[in-house]
Amino acid sequence: MSEEKKLSRRNFLKAAGVVGGAGAVLAACGTTPEPTQAPEPTQAPAVQPTQAPAVVGKPFDGKTVRMHAISGANYDELYKVIPSWEEKTGAKVEFVFKGNGFETDKRLVQDFAAGTVDYDVCWDHSSFFSQYVKADGLEPLDNYFSEEDLADFIPRLVDAARRDGKLWVMPRHFDISCTHYRTDLVDKAPETWDEFKQMALDITANNPGIFGTEFAGKEEALTGRFYEVQTAEGGQLFNDKWEPTFNGPAAVKAATMFAELYAAGAMPPDMTNYLWEDVAVQFANGLIGMYTEWFGWYSYFQDPASSQVAGKFDLARQPKGDGGVHSGWAGHHGFSITKAAKEKEAAADLIKHLTSVEGNELEAKLGILIARQSVWDKIIAEAEGSENPLDKKRLELALLQAQEDFKTPPLIAEWLPLSNILYPILQQIILGDVEPQAGLDQAAEEAYQMMNAAGYYS
Repeated sequence: MSEEKKLSRRNFLKAAGVVGGAGAVLAACGTTPEPTQAPEPTQAPAVQPTQAPAVVGKPFDGKTVRMHAISGANYDELYKVIPSWEEKTGAKVEFVFKGNGFETDKRLVQDFAAGTVDYDVCWDHSSFFSQYVKADGLEPLDNYFSEEDLADFIPRLVDAARRDGKLWVMPRHFDISCTHYRTDLVDKAPETWDEFKQMALDITANNPGIFGTEFAGKEEALTGRFYEVQTAEGGQLFNDKWEPTFNGPAAVKAATMFAELYAAGAMPPDMTNYLWEDVAVQFANGLIGMYTEWFGWYSYFQDPASSQVAGKFDLARQPKGDGGVHSGWAGHHGFSITKAAKEKEAAADLIKHLTSVEGNELEAKLGILIARQSVWDKIIAEAEGSENPLDKKRLELALLQAQEDFKTPPLIAEWLPLSNILYPILQQIILGDVEPQAGLDQAAEEAYQMMNAAGYYS
């Protein structure tokens, strides 16, 4: 999910200072005894040369790996493991850019288009990397990461970084949404989107001043929510010919649910202006009965100093739809090697270090949903001792969803342009300015023209 979220946790921190270490040399020697003047024996005894133990040098001594990185809040904490890599390898890491998700994406797009890439490792994301592949800006990772290297990573996360038969991104951490619901208002979570709709209406009717639900109502945040609901209802954004199909029955049902909830007053009247931080604040302020939200807000919601719902909510798997599958719009952050990289081997080794068990454990302590199964097993076991049972349930639920429900948007370079077509029309549908079928028909036609111009039908 991307990093277009305007979160306070995206504030910039100072870059971690990094200094490299010195190299060593590989040495060996041998000795052979001098001959004597005594008569030669029938057979001279064999003399075995001695050899000093090999001294292994630092593999990237004197090299500099240049890095284009995401920054802000928890993101920078991982970079604290870089000095240990520098000491081990003799290399140095130089940050050439740090910014939030949108800023890093914007610069990557510009650099790949202009051929001005002067770095080896770059931040990447499962929702964005396809445009970099299309621009011929990334190096496939298959020659640098073996099956053994990948074995500890949750398979769906690795699969989400593959296209055209190649691996392009090594997962760092991910996010996926689950249902957050107030236990002081309802007894259980909805199992289907039909139940979700009815429960939202009931919460609104029975609790004056509280809205049954909410959604982030603009930009990719709205497109993604629509995508996951209509997928659960059995729809797809495109068919196998890349023709838009998000104006079919499943999509119309999803859009109609949004519109009817809004018309009934079960969602805040200004929700089409909301992004991620806005919906989180509404829930923390006790104004929302239930909604789908990223796991990353958990500590904020459980802090009595910042949240009126601390200790009054529970978490559940996303609802199913008529398609018989759970919603699961998700994405992961990771690292890629640029095609222009001058130090590809060193870049791959740095990525292995950043996504190592050590790196995952560091990020897990921050509450981040990490990519390695072994680290999940460890932190779930450690959560057994928590005084709050939801601490462990949260981890088990997030792992289950990563293993079974994780769904990225279509792995195409046109995902964000598609979102820019779709979300304004979804807003019109929600506000009642256009009927769901008519609005989605219009969006599908515009998307078809975009995909045609991009060469999908030639």
